[in-house]
Amino acid sequence: MSAQPAKLYRAWMAEFRTPFFRSYLINDPALIKEVLKTRPDDFPKSDRIGAGLRPLLGNSVFLTNGAEWKRQRRIIDPAFEGGRLRDTYPAILAAADAGVTRLAAQANGEPQEIEAMTSHIAADVIFRTLFSIPIEDETAQQVFHAFQDYQRSQPILNLAAFVRGPAWMPRLFRADTRQAAKTIRRLITQMTQRRLALIAAGQAPDDLATKILTTKDPETGETFDLDEMVDQVAIFFLAGHETSASALSWALYLLAMHPEWQEKLSAEAAIFDGDFADLSQLKSTKDVFKETLRLYPPVPMMVRETSKAEIFRKRDLRRAAQVVLSPWHLHRHERLWDAPDAFDPARWGTENGQKCARDAYIPFSAGSRMCSGAGFAQVEGVVVLARLLKSYRFSLVPDRKPVPVAHLTVRAKDGIWLSIVLNPH
Repeated sequence: MSAQPAKLYRAWMAEFRTPFFRSYLINDPALIKEVLKTRPDDFPKSDRIGAGLRPLLGNSVFLTNGAEWKRQRRIIDPAFEGGRLRDTYPAILAAADAGVTRLAAQANGEPQEIEAMTSHIAADVIFRTLFSIPIEDETAQQVFHAFQDYQRSQPILNLAAFVRGPAWMPRLFRADTRQAAKTIRRLITQMTQRRLALIAAGQAPDDLATKILTTKDPETGETFDLDEMVDQVAIFFLAGHETSASALSWALYLLAMHPEWQEKLSAEAAIFDGDFADLSQLKSTKDVFKETLRLYPPVPMMVRETSKAEIFRKRDLRRAAQVVLSPWHLHRHERLWDAPDAFDPARWGTENGQKCARDAYIPFSAGSRMCSGAGFAQVEGVVVLARLLKSYRFSLVPDRKPVPVAHLTVRAKDGIWLSIVLNPH
């Protein structure tokens, strides 16, 4: 990702031609608004990305379009609305505190790979909020390790998906990718079946899984069946685990680079007692997490497809052309942001930062397809950072600068290595 051509960070639009399709990178805020907010139904999700994820995600909300997607969102969204975030907050806090306890053994000043640690915490958050089980649960452990295998084996693009062909044409997936996806879906099926049995017996905990499984589509009165719920749980884990782990890792790296900000966040964390009502005390922590999502957006690009011919910036786009919205480029665009490559959490209080927050900041997408769990993820990131920085100090490791690459999310090529010691305060 760091080797992208410099001109893409100034262009409002760029065209890429291949033997199979035309692709257009869009950085113009007006066009992004058109695609995501004004006419989202005219620009459905492209299967160029989805084809690589379908063995794991099936027909989940992440891959569907049109009426099917809208039906799924009508069932899913109530789980993340209103007071539900307050209800799930204790599980988020418990997972953060469990992560702090586990990290004690690594706080010896020696280089540690941070992505593994944040992945563990983020996975624990998902298991606790979704199924009311900690990551130490045997099935949770198996799912976690299978997801690690899947993440390492699956690139963000499956090149075979770019070749036009009949529906029966097999897509090319590595054997270990298929096996990891099969294992994950089998384990999720077991957890979902157990939850359905508890719901039937009137003994299910009031967590996200129960809420989603019992919510009826207000238009049809139907609920998700077992297979549909397995699809949705897979994307909840992928979106909630992978993206949060990525953001937390890069946040700790940036704070290690900028110890003055780490000190500021540590001071905030020291007075935060963990109550949901006191999250407003973590203002600088929120700004740092927001700035991390700007510089290292977990999902580096979103691919849409034109459903009919379009004209963008006096350029003709054919039907089925690929429209690429890239948070990675948009968030660092030289014509939009002041000092776009600088880590500056204070920017969010400036006029330029507030304008760009409205027009050029899409870490969770925007419009009707904005991530359902955006609010959840932001609370999770802030709380986990606060708990970690209350107990530990993170420092750079010489000659181990991370190189960002796009897998399922923006990760470091050889991991993010930091040294950890107990916070002296």
